[in-house]
Amino acid sequence: MSSVIPPATIPQATSTDLAPHSYVLMGVATCYVRQEGETLAVEVVEPIPSAYSETLIQGAPTAYRQIWGSTLEAALAFDPVSLTLDDGAKAQRCADFEQRTLAAARTYQNRPQAAAAVPVGTCRQDLNYSTAHKRILNPKNKVSRNDNVKQHKYTHEVL
Repeated sequence: MSSVIPPATIPQATSTDLAPHSYVLMGVATCYVRQEGETLAVEVVEPIPSAYSETLIQGAPTAYRQIWGSTLEAALAFDPVSLTLDDGAKAQRCADFEQRTLAAARTYQNRPQAAAAVPVGTCRQDLNYSTAHKRILNPKNKVSRNDNVKQHKYTHEVL
């Protein structure tokens, strides 16, 4: 599939304010890509910020199939090819994976209690998985004449 994102070079976590053992929550989400009029499902590995992790644990509908606690060092070195999903689907890294992982890890430094729900080394699959609202990775906005705001005929005239 041409939408596969090639793995990028892994940045050094020591160049930031984060320690390699910093906590980050990772997840596999079902997203969609539009190609030639079709919508194709794609499994994407991406970091989850602390605010959204609390929503996931509370049972909100989500596109995440599974989540797991990890260290920053392990998350940056993670190879999605090593991930085995129940239906045999292949996963890929999200866009801007390294930057998003570092940003997500910072959110857990500010809210360390959020890391308690899924400790490092544990995996959760008891999420409210739903694809009712599809996450499209390459949306295209089609603007039409009907999108124009109708204005009063005196809008641009001095009365």
